[in-house]
Amino acid sequence: MWIISPLIACAVGAAYSDYDSARRKLDSIESDRLRPGSRVELSPRELNAYAEHEAPGGVRNPRIQILSRDVASGTALVDFGKLERSQGRQPGWLMSKLLDGERPVSVTVRIRSSGGRATVDVQRVQIAGITIDGGTLDFVIQNFLLAMYPNAVVGRPFEMGHRIERLDVAPGAVGVVLSR
Repeated sequence: MWIISPLIACAVGAAYSDYDSARRKLDSIESDRLRPGSRVELSPRELNAYAEHEAPGGVRNPRIQILSRDVASGTALVDFGKLERSQGRQPGWLMSKLLDGERPVSVTVRIRSSGGRATVDVQRVQIAGITIDGGTLDFVIQNFLLAMYPNAVVGRPFEMGHRIERLDVAPGAVGVVLSR
């Protein structure tokens, strides 16, 4: 036990320091005080620590993985009923029966960016082992995701703000490049 306790403390401390590092980096970007042309790198550990700390109620064990240039995957255990309630919405009895309970969820996206704009294209969603893609995925995005989250932007360009020129998404890190 005396060997395990320090190992656990180190692991927890590393997760908090990774989160703190990511938070500091994001705060520096959002402050708009970085020099033009600056590049801020977020490591996979920082991205995952940030996702873990910032996940809403109903989302557990979120993980982000950069699969290849401009392609990322996110996984988590999601209780859609708890997620809805954490957002201030109360699903009805029938919807509660359909939504409640944790399910493994995986989402794969392609991220394109330049000129201060980005586009996130959802390529594939998997919920409890069932893959949703193509026309069915388009239907789910239009009729469920955007209905529940009208401010979400999927499949069309949006302004990134804070003088961000582009995101360099690569397996080693995500680089946030500010305009000159």
